[in-house]
Amino acid sequence: MSAGRSADGREVQIPLQQAAPSLATPLAVVPPITPPSHRPPNPWPPSDPSASQGVPAGFLPLHGGFRDLFVETPEAKYCCEACRLVLCQPRQTECGHRFCQTCIHDILSHPNPVCPADREPLFKDKIFRDVCCHREIMALKVYCRSEANGCQEQMSLQQIPDHLNVCPFFEVPCPLGKCKERMMRKEIPDHLSWKCKHRETSCEFCMTKMPMTDLQKHKETVCPAFPVSCPNHCSFSSLPRSELSSHQHDCPKAQVSCQFHRYGCTFKGLNQDMRQHESTFAAEHLRMMANRSSTLENKVEDVKGELLERYKVLPALNSRLSELENQNDELREKNRQMEQKLATMQKLMSTHSEKLLEVELELRSLRVLRDEVENLRGTMENVRTRLNALEQGGRSLGTRDYCMSGNFVHDIRLADMDLRFQVLETASYNGTLIWKIRDYKRRKQEAVAAKTLSLYSQPFYTGYFGYKMCARVYLNGDGMGKGTHLSLFFVVMRGEYDALLPWPFKQKVTLMLMDQGPSRKHLGDAFKPDPNSSSFRRPAAEMNIASGCPLFVSQSVLETGSYIKDDTIFIKVTVDTSDLPDP
Repeated sequence: MSAGRSADGREVQIPLQQAAPSLATPLAVVPPITPPSHRPPNPWPPSDPSASQGVPAGFLPLHGGFRDLFVETPEAKYCCEACRLVLCQPRQTECGHRFCQTCIHDILSHPNPVCPADREPLFKDKIFRDVCCHREIMALKVYCRSEANGCQEQMSLQQIPDHLNVCPFFEVPCPLGKCKERMMRKEIPDHLSWKCKHRETSCEFCMTKMPMTDLQKHKETVCPAFPVSCPNHCSFSSLPRSELSSHQHDCPKAQVSCQFHRYGCTFKGLNQDMRQHESTFAAEHLRMMANRSSTLENKVEDVKGELLERYKVLPALNSRLSELENQNDELREKNRQMEQKLATMQKLMSTHSEKLLEVELELRSLRVLRDEVENLRGTMENVRTRLNALEQGGRSLGTRDYCMSGNFVHDIRLADMDLRFQVLETASYNGTLIWKIRDYKRRKQEAVAAKTLSLYSQPFYTGYFGYKMCARVYLNGDGMGKGTHLSLFFVVMRGEYDALLPWPFKQKVTLMLMDQGPSRKHLGDAFKPDPNSSSFRRPAAEMNIASGCPLFVSQSVLETGSYIKDDTIFIKVTVDTSDLPDP
């Protein structure tokens, strides 16, 4: 803050952020030192008030590095690799180069950013603040930013804000706020006393204080003590504006109407002739008043008659109004009953809808079980046929062949155990699923042909004794996304330890399609489960209704990007386990 004095001696505070001038043309390199008389002005813009590192507003440039005039040419290590100015809030990359904060932000906003110095790739999480370099830069000596106005002070860069708050050569706006002029701080007292058009002054007639710009209008329009002349050009040539209204009633040359004009008198004349008119036409005025009184009495009688007629109708209207009110109460009661019935019907519909969903889920589970039973039945028939053949052959071939048939049954059991071991081996217990889907084209064609609409992943868990879950994907879309999108859903399954877990399921779920290209632009979506949804209650069947994203990713984006490689896609599902209690 800086202080100046207004015309009446009051002290006025001028904040630095209001006094900062506009930005000059950026310099390509740090300028060499020139004599003060030939040095160009070095104005600075106000910076963002939320600037970091505790510096005040008006000190940092809006973009790029410092444009101050340094006493000695700064070393190259203090210059930004992008704008070549002295570093402002320096950031250092993994490859060792330094940039201004705004410069590195611009570079990182481009796709696949690289360091302009050595073309090395840049990563946002590997760029850090260079506190040591910032401290050294803030200690460099510079000339005052008001040097072009005559200030000869030299100071460290970090001392600039404190100095500009007291520098007599620093340009500031008029402290009164309305004046658009700017001046050096040392010129404020003179400006407020003599030059400012908005300085305070007093009217010489009524002594009211006001800005100088309003004085003339005040005198011409509202000043109560300003002398004005009578508009009727009477003997009073000058009188205060506040007395003009009362003077109009007594002015002998004012044009007035006869006070009996409402009774029919049409005389108009000067105030000085009105007394003679009233004395001459007194009888006529009395006749006019009598006629007016008679007319009013007749009108009063007519109004009385109309009121009597209306009073006769009031009882019938009152009775009709009572009937309408009773009917309105009956309709309101019927409406309330209908609303209650409607609410009851909505609850029944909601209950039936949930039951239908549960039945549909059970039917789906039964279809899966039926298919598995059919497969097992076929496998058992084949095994039984082969065993019968082996037994018959064993009778004829002896003990050796019988042992071979026993080995065959043993091989079947080993294959079944190996399949179960593969499922257990791919299961994860940290809440994360990586699902590898091979043969994408074939599976997509089967989905389009309605042979296999959806695929289920292997189960995964939030812990060894946690929730059991899986993912479900529709390669040709489901619902709103059918034919245009890949639909991805999350499914809560019935687990061995559900009785020990909290329900409903409340953990945050993140669904992601993995990008197999170098940019790693994975596509993802996340949601928090709705505790009222049946999808997240404790499963009564093998699995609950799936919940997720019918419009997860469009097929055009999926098949034109780098999400499919070697006819394979990867889907990742992550369940937040940070706040899960131990069972």
